[in-house]
Amino acid sequence: MRGVSEELPLLGFGLPVSGSWATPATMIHLARRAEDLGYASLWTFQRMLQPQPVADGPEATYDPAGNPSSRPISDPSYSAVHDAMLPLAFVAGHTRRIGLGTATLCAPFTPPVVLAKAMTTLDHLSGGRVTAGLGIGWMPEEYAAAGVPMARRGARMEEYLRCLKAVWTEDPVEFAGEFYTVPRSHVGPRPVQQPHPPVLVGGAAEPALRRAGRLAEGWIGSTRTDPDSLARSVALVRGGAEEAGRDPDAVRILVRVAVDLVAEDPGRGRRRGHGTRQQVLDVVQGRHDLRGDPVHSGRPFGALGHRHGLLRGLAERRGEIAQAHGDLAAVADAGDGHLVVRNKALAQGGTFR
Repeated sequence: MRGVSEELPLLGFGLPVSGSWATPATMIHLARRAEDLGYASLWTFQRMLQPQPVADGPEATYDPAGNPSSRPISDPSYSAVHDAMLPLAFVAGHTRRIGLGTATLCAPFTPPVVLAKAMTTLDHLSGGRVTAGLGIGWMPEEYAAAGVPMARRGARMEEYLRCLKAVWTEDPVEFAGEFYTVPRSHVGPRPVQQPHPPVLVGGAAEPALRRAGRLAEGWIGSTRTDPDSLARSVALVRGGAEEAGRDPDAVRILVRVAVDLVAEDPGRGRRRGHGTRQQVLDVVQGRHDLRGDPVHSGRPFGALGHRHGLLRGLAERRGEIAQAHGDLAAVADAGDGHLVVRNKALAQGGTFR
């Protein structure tokens, strides 16, 4: 999943896993088309359920403010969401090169040894193309359905990551923690990628950001990440890596932006990601920042890496970014970058020149 170019970021797509267009045929078409065009990666997300009101019952227990997505949980796209890993395994058999990742799985819903086994199997099926994007979730209803206590999520995640990596790297492995236990055992096969598939961790609170730098290979931001706080978030992730004696410049940073394409210029004050196709392309090419304001320094994503104009030239290299509504995300670090687009035009046969 590392970069093949030192000059331009890699491009990827969100594999369709929700809504009516998330069909097997569409998944195969998009995966093959993206690979043929030289895109670098395909990403999925997890949504276990969409809570519904109960007549004469208590209101939902979740706090909408905790939703890391730019879309409300009531959005129709969340009413039918496939498993996050099985579609990746499905398209792995129809592709040869393109990377496969989750952005993100709620780790506590699956015991570490079970997730390690599944990710290792996917790593073998894909020939070493997997990135594990993990988070701790935010919705009490999903925790209840998974049968996992929501309390002390941060401490649980810390131990989870240590246990997961122990299963991948120690043979025999033996782990005894507060939340997870693995009796002394052989757990094979080993992953194709050594010492293990890259792990990216989501979260917005300071402890989560530092955790991503200390215990994982990088951080996954949410579609609600505020551009004003991005530099601080990245600094905290890199600071966590430095505190752990790791190279802060080797940390991978994934920033997701939900794109809402419209035919007419929405004018001043438009929210980030909202605009015409050309306005979105201006962001991709580095002429405007995430809000759509002009960029004079050539560093619209300067907080993410050391290279100037990180996203400059993407549109010329890969073609038009979007013809219909979709999601767009960017990943960048000192060594590579991704622009991940969830786009219906390509899945439905649109042309990317």
